[in-house]
Amino acid sequence: MGKRIEITTADGTAEAYLTRPDDRPRPGVLFYVDAIGLRPRTEAMADRIASWGYVVLVPHVFYRDGSAADLAPKADLRQPEARAAFFADGVMDRVNALTPDRSLPDAEAWLDELLRHATGPVGVTGYCMGARLAVRTAALRPDLVAAVGGFHGGGLVTDAPDSPHRVVDGARAEFLFGHADQDASMPPEDIGTLAAALDEAGVVHRESVYPGARHGYSMADSSSYDEAGAERHFLELRELLDRTIGAAVQTGA
Repeated sequence: MGKRIEITTADGTAEAYLTRPDDRPRPGVLFYVDAIGLRPRTEAMADRIASWGYVVLVPHVFYRDGSAADLAPKADLRQPEARAAFFADGVMDRVNALTPDRSLPDAEAWLDELLRHATGPVGVTGYCMGARLAVRTAALRPDLVAAVGGFHGGGLVTDAPDSPHRVVDGARAEFLFGHADQDASMPPEDIGTLAAALDEAGVVHRESVYPGARHGYSMADSSSYDEAGAERHFLELRELLDRTIGAAVQTGA
């Protein structure tokens, strides 16, 4: 039951993909895309999560830069050279421009829209740079966000005063991270720093390192895809969501 919708934000109108298994009341999940953006692969992933009994919203977080179709890859990113060319063509400029002063008001708009279709509390899952957005959203709305999944997330630990690992003390969610063991953007020392920050915040969390996985392992339309890592992420994410926001418990599914 997936469809494209539009969401009004302070800076304009954003596309989003909304998917659900049926019209019954269901808990909500906010899905933050990776740097490649909203596209068929992320929609298919959202559909799979929805099939577990959730309403899933996938916003086009780069709406300020153009439509999802305009920004989508035109080449097959399963070819390493095509993936490299795509990322060399302004992608990181869009990512770096999505600073907290933009992403946090957006997060309020995404959550407001999700709650028009779903029940709370909600879960948030994020991929690549979306993991950073997921952490910030949990800290922004500790009253609402009960679960956070972050997969092949990069830049979760930086020297900046507002580094994601420095805002987790404002969250009350349970956190699950699936790190790639071949990810230069999240080396072992940063994984340790993140885990220590979560310990200090007093939240429940789990740090997993997926062997043989590269940054982007969940994305089947990319040369970074790793089937074992992708399937493990789906299994662990489902366990997290069912345990915290409980589709089966809340709906009797």
